[in-house]
Amino acid sequence: MMEKKILMIVGDFVEDYEAMVPFQALQMLGHTVHAICPKKKAGDIVRTAVHDFEGDQTYSEKPGHNFTLNASFDHVASENYDALVIPGGRAPEYIRLNQKVLDIVCHFASENKPIAAICHGLQVLAAANVLKGKRCTAYPACSPEVTLAGGTYVKVSVDEACVDGNLITAPGWPANTRWLAEFLKILKN
Repeated sequence: MMEKKILMIVGDFVEDYEAMVPFQALQMLGHTVHAICPKKKAGDIVRTAVHDFEGDQTYSEKPGHNFTLNASFDHVASENYDALVIPGGRAPEYIRLNQKVLDIVCHFASENKPIAAICHGLQVLAAANVLKGKRCTAYPACSPEVTLAGGTYVKVSVDEACVDGNLITAPGWPANTRWLAEFLKILKN
């Protein structure tokens, strides 16, 4: 497989496994992955959170790791990347308020480049208005946002993914294996 250049948009309290696992796995396979965050530059950190499913009405949250960014948000040009990854956690609820984040997402959608979003990452796609007519999944609490944005929410088990063209989505980190496998299939094209 040819090496791809992948952009990952994160923020403070991004879900640890949804950022760290794809960041490391995609690099292990020879891809270049640049992790960026609004208002931060290469070498800065974002704090992560570990979300777990312990039988409560929603996930629990525990402190995760410090995740070091390796690219500067202000210097990123979307046209230089082949694919986009948007992890979940709490970061999507506020990074979606940044117009440049939305512009980045719109670029990837309009150019039909692969977009992999997981969990609450769909909040960013909904805010960018790129879900109309798309089938996708997300953390179940985000299903109303998917629907309001014109997408079709697909309920899948927590360890499954949904693929619609170049859009790969999953409900949470237990689906990392399937989500990344589907993303890699799309990257080969």
